[in-house]
Amino acid sequence: MQVGAVRSGLIEARHDVSVAAVAPDGTVVASFGPLEGEFFLRSAAKPFQGAISERYGAALGTEQLAVACASHSGHPVHIAYVREMLAGAGLGEGDLRCPPSRPSSMDADRRAAALGDSLERRIYHNCSGKHAAMLRACAAQGWPLDYTAPDHPLQREVLAFLEEVTGAPAGPVGIDGCGVPTLRSTVPGLARAFARLATDPDLARVADAMYRYSSLTADGDRPDSVLAKWVPGTVKIGAMGCIGMAHQSGIGIAAKAWSGSFEVAVMAVVHVLGRLGLLPYHPAAMLADVANPPVLGGGRRVGAFEVLDT
Repeated sequence: MQVGAVRSGLIEARHDVSVAAVAPDGTVVASFGPLEGEFFLRSAAKPFQGAISERYGAALGTEQLAVACASHSGHPVHIAYVREMLAGAGLGEGDLRCPPSRPSSMDADRRAAALGDSLERRIYHNCSGKHAAMLRACAAQGWPLDYTAPDHPLQREVLAFLEEVTGAPAGPVGIDGCGVPTLRSTVPGLARAFARLATDPDLARVADAMYRYSSLTADGDRPDSVLAKWVPGTVKIGAMGCIGMAHQSGIGIAAKAWSGSFEVAVMAVVHVLGRLGLLPYHPAAMLADVANPPVLGGGRRVGAFEVLDT
């Protein structure tokens, strides 16, 4: 699939994107673009990292689990849940190994600064919920708290689980921006993982938490947040233009925009939902600006992103 930014009839930018939809039995039921290329899953792996933390004793509440799977924006509600997760295990912000950051939401950043907090803090990092869940699992198991090491017992379990749900090797690993090992896969592999998220009873708590509290997992007005509001299922985006979706029909969908554009990746998911008949009229209308993001000029719409070929 190729997506173009069309302004006044002229295609001024092209984005190659690969997308696959997978049935619960692992069969690819729809696909566009090349499917064999590998990429790092980045934050799209968070539902499965969160599931492993739960398996090994994180013992999270539903809202906490949603934040553990989140790429949050640092709003007070997110920070409160992360602090609660840490305190419940006798841990503190100093135990987090994600780098210090500011809230990624401009509104949240301004709110914190207005209250006199202008420092970068680890708890503001968008992955701090995932890190807090990992810390709780380590505390429950008596494992070392240097949980970001690739050979740490928790990370070995995450690697094994990602290989199980994607059906392919997930290594060699890289290091994500937050410092945790990041796994690799293909578009069909990520789609298989999300089909598993949609159907596996052992993953039901994760899927339910992300679906019920999508505003905690994908907060704000980002395209993935809007998609999560209007489609029955769980949605998780990753850096550099990858996304996975577990539709309640049991279908797993994944997309990778090779340009790194997450807007284009979300657009591809909406496109394949429509092709599969999984996008009724009203949600489709509400997702119109996600399906064809506007191109602005002078503060007004002068074009849109469009699917150029399939």
